Amino acid sequence: MSHFTQIKTRMVENEPLLIALRDLGFEPEEGNLEVRGYQGNKTKVEIRVATKNRDYDIGFRKVDGVYECVADWFGLPDIDRKEFLDRLAQRYAYHAAKIKLEEQGFVLASEDINSDGRIHLVLRRMRQD
Repeated sequence: MSHFTQIKTRMVENEPLLIALRDLGFEPEEGNLEVRGYQGNKTKVEIRVATKNRDYDIGFRKVDGVYECVADWFGLPDIDRKEFLDRLAQRYAYHAAKIKLEEQGFVLASEDINSDGRIHLVLRRMRQD
């Protein structure tokens, strides 16, 4: 019996997801991979991160253009699923916005993190003469 849980996210871009995972201290792998779970069960993913439990991984795969997080959370008691996904979503949004704005000619002028964890970015558009 599989214990894998698939959680749909709002993440659609590969690059900000990989950067966000690194921000959280993970070393993401990309490719045609599998994540491991209960009793050696495996399921296919496109991005995998190892955890402290050698027999359990966290993975991501695209379904209908959106990444879903795949893991057997029963074997990952040291990772709070909600906290992990909330922190990952915040870092993803940060990097996705920054990448898109830089593509449009903006540069980061300043960045502040509020006491509640919200990030305030000030960007400026560089003139192109």
